[in-house]
Amino acid sequence: MTSTVLLADDDRAIRDSLVRAMELEGYRVIPVPNGVQALNEVRRSGVDAAVVDVMMPGVDGLDVCRLLRAGGYRTPILLLTARSETSERVEGLDAGADDYLVKPFELDELLARLRALLRRVEPPPEENRVLRVADLRLDPAARRVWRGDTAVELSKTEFDLLELLVRNAGIVLDHGTIYERIWGYDFGVESKNLAVYVGYLRRKVGKPSLIHTVRGVGYTVREP
Repeated sequence: MTSTVLLADDDRAIRDSLVRAMELEGYRVIPVPNGVQALNEVRRSGVDAAVVDVMMPGVDGLDVCRLLRAGGYRTPILLLTARSETSERVEGLDAGADDYLVKPFELDELLARLRALLRRVEPPPEENRVLRVADLRLDPAARRVWRGDTAVELSKTEFDLLELLVRNAGIVLDHGTIYERIWGYDFGVESKNLAVYVGYLRRKVGKPSLIHTVRGVGYTVREP
């Protein structure tokens, strides 16, 4: 399986040479010139690892690490920097980086460190993998939900209902199926219980709405 690597560096020459080298190693590479685009790509694409230069204008590499970790992203991050002081490396690791490489470096070392980062990431069991629909992320193991970078606080029943819908994204689940899976009992077509909880979820998860009503049938989650 091909791994997708984000590469963020404002130096075009370095960026282009690293893209060529990593593509020759079989990686799919997403190159970006700044921290803002790096954040957007990780959130949108769900990359397997990120190689990020520290010294970028605006949102620098340390900010990228901090913001991703604050948002619940566990993407392995290798920081690149021209600074060799121990305090700089400590700051990078404290910001959430997994590894740190000082410029100038040998290409073979960068590729070896990248392989090591990807080996560390053991895929979780299928049922515990983070689920994504558009910018919504749901972590079944931690029972946490984010819309973009914002954590969404849900009750147990709200979380269970959202997880059921997200696991079946694109599939219309009828009222009876949802009642049986969430409450263990079909309350019948006259019950408003499900509609009430769907309303709670829509308000908490926010717009654009991901939960769609299929009249006379039930509900489905899909991208807006």
